This record gives sequence, C-alpha cells and structure tokens, in this order.
Amino acid sequence: MSDYIENVRKYRSNASEETVTKIVKHLGIALQSRDASLVSCSDKTELERVRESWCKKKLGSDKSDSELDEIINEVCVQMADEGGHKSRVTFYYVVADKLDKLVDL
Repeated sequence: MSDYIENVRKYRSNASEETVTKIVKHLGIALQSRDASLVSCSDKTELERVRESWCKKKLGSDKSDSELDEIINEVCVQMADEGGHKSRVTFYYVVADKLDKLVDL
C-alpha cells in the first residue's frame, strides 16, 4: 500500500491514505496484473473505459463525455513523466480529485 500512496503523493501531496485504500480495494484483483494496473493514455479504448466505468459509474459524474475526456486528458498530461503507462490507482485518484469526487469514494 505504501507504494501506491507514495505515487499518488507525487501529484497530490495531501492525498488521503484512506481514499487510496478505497481505490485499491475497488480495483481489487486487477492490480495483480501489470497491464491492468496501468492506464495507457495512448489507448483510446482505455480512456473511454476510465470515463465510463470510473467517472460515470463509480463516481457518478454527470459531466458530458467531452468534459470528462478533457479532465482525463489533463491527467494524462500531468502524469506524462511516468511514460506511456500510468499507475491506475494514482490516475483514478487524480481524476476523482479533479471531479471533486474524493468524498464520494
């Protein structure tokens, strides 16, 4: 768990360990696969999955697809130093924060 919180705190210095734990629990077994534990910003299907499954279903965002895509792309740019693949836990945390949905987790 400490690796996840350290990575999230690169982008959100005041990140809540409790919230990171909730994201890890939500992702569950998917985190055991290296491929599934990462978000590929170059994969359009992957980003659509983030929008539909994370932003809309889990977080309950009512923003338009274009607004959500813009936020997701902002996170891709912000996390560009991690290369083509970003930690899913960190990515989801930052997206939730940008949507002001951390309290909803």
